[in-house]
Amino acid sequence: MNIKRIWAVYFSATGTTKKIATKIAARIADKMNIEFKFFDFTLPNMRNDIPVFEKSDCIIFGMPVYAGRIPNLLLKYLTSIKGNDALAVPIVLFGNRNYDDALIELRDILEKNNFHTIGAGAFIGEHSFSSILAKNRPDDKDILIAESFGEKISEKLLNLISLPEFPIKVTGNPYPYKGYYQPHNKDNNLIDMKKVKPLTAANCTDCKICVTVCPMGSIEYEDVSIVSGICIKCGACIKKCPVHAKYYTDENYLFHKKDLEEKFKRRAEPDLFT
Repeated sequence: MNIKRIWAVYFSATGTTKKIATKIAARIADKMNIEFKFFDFTLPNMRNDIPVFEKSDCIIFGMPVYAGRIPNLLLKYLTSIKGNDALAVPIVLFGNRNYDDALIELRDILEKNNFHTIGAGAFIGEHSFSSILAKNRPDDKDILIAESFGEKISEKLLNLISLPEFPIKVTGNPYPYKGYYQPHNKDNNLIDMKKVKPLTAANCTDCKICVTVCPMGSIEYEDVSIVSGICIKCGACIKKCPVHAKYYTDENYLFHKKDLEEKFKRRAEPDLFT
């Protein structure tokens, strides 16, 4: 097949998904000596656009894992992206717990949108809730794995004669997928954190960074302490604040965060499918 372009397409609130998707895509483009492009739809204004792909494209499509699945608030946008017989490699980033059915869900979305999946991977990134869980990942070891994976995909592309007959096989439950992972409180009762929003400390310098990085556009420019829209707990405003002025006080959120940090200390490793 005549592949002319490699794309990295991703949603990446804190930069972990971007890091892996671009490393894989760049390595493929370098090995094949072809054009490398990217499309970042993290911020709301970028989701006003829908990229157009061609049969001569291969897309490394990166998404974060939220509660074991693809973030449901992005599903409408994802289903609007059409593949036009382009090849694709679904990639998910999870915070050291598990990716559950997120990878098979992303693969299925791409296949339904007329992409043809030829590889897939689940990588690890620092958890959006924590600075301890999978701290500083993806790290150097992860990057080496990502680049090696990119080389395998490039070899597959160079040897590919026609569109694959079947989707790439990945770990996960076929549709209907498992429900979203549900956290429990200290009394082992299910908790709902959808309405939990970050607070703003007195040391805030009003730099507006939190406004510009919020992928839901939910933080008010005139008063950054007001989160008027949906908070998906992506961690962007907290991790990117230069003075650490954003924080949570919700008892259930903090318990769940600590629970994750204690239960999932082991180093999870990437799962790759070629």
